[in-house]
Amino acid sequence: MKVAVMTDSTAYIPESIRKQLDIHMVPLSVVFGDKAYREEIDMTTEQFYDKMREAKELPKTSQPSIGSITETFQKLAKEYDAVISIHLSSGISGTYSAVAGAGEMFEKLKVYPYDSELSCMAQGFYVLEAARLAKENKSPEEIIQRLDNIKKTIRAYFMVDDLTNLHRGGRLTGAQKLIGHLLQVKPILHFVDKVIVPFEKVRTRKKATNRIMSMLMEDAAAYQLAEVVFIHGNNEKAARELEARFKQEYPDVKTSISYFGPVIGTHLGEGAIGISWYQK
Repeated sequence: MKVAVMTDSTAYIPESIRKQLDIHMVPLSVVFGDKAYREEIDMTTEQFYDKMREAKELPKTSQPSIGSITETFQKLAKEYDAVISIHLSSGISGTYSAVAGAGEMFEKLKVYPYDSELSCMAQGFYVLEAARLAKENKSPEEIIQRLDNIKKTIRAYFMVDDLTNLHRGGRLTGAQKLIGHLLQVKPILHFVDKVIVPFEKVRTRKKATNRIMSMLMEDAAAYQLAEVVFIHGNNEKAARELEARFKQEYPDVKTSISYFGPVIGTHLGEGAIGISWYQK
């Protein structure tokens, strides 16, 4: 059985890696006024943050159209028997549901939608692992089992400079009780049951990043980590500094730098920092 791997643009996997590993992608979009831009296709992340600074209103975000999803599946059906389709958390987007619905229209192509329950390069970890296994001719069931094993140990935390975008976009659950107070601090956020919730309230950006780093270091000391990613919202220097700090203590652990692209950046805002890791 020949298995394809598909994801959406919010995994923010560079095009060169997608080509190398035969990863197929459907884009989400950001909408400024009446003009929609498909992220990773019509607009780069740099262009997005430039436009965000000038925008008077927060842009909207939209999931891939059913048409674009079915079109991709039609192409895959010519070459593949099955597709593992890995997407951002169903708790913050309808993309997973749209893919699951579109997949039911196909008989010859068996579609396995997979909810990462996360986003960004934490979601990308699942995609890269699935692509490697697909190249080893593993079955869809074997690939899903590996993804489920990753889900048991994956951790992802992020902090934002300003919670306003998350509140306005309706992506922060339980914030009503904390609004007013939380806006005065740098909260550490994470996903629980597929939605974004506050993990801890910290007074400064430095304390927030140090707290996330301390959790990473604790896990690195206790377990063998497969990979760590440092994610930034248009602040690569900050991400590389955190990576260098980690590498001083754990030079043999695989690390990478990624970014919050347009769709996720709309909700987190410029300057956000995230770290994600999972065990071998």
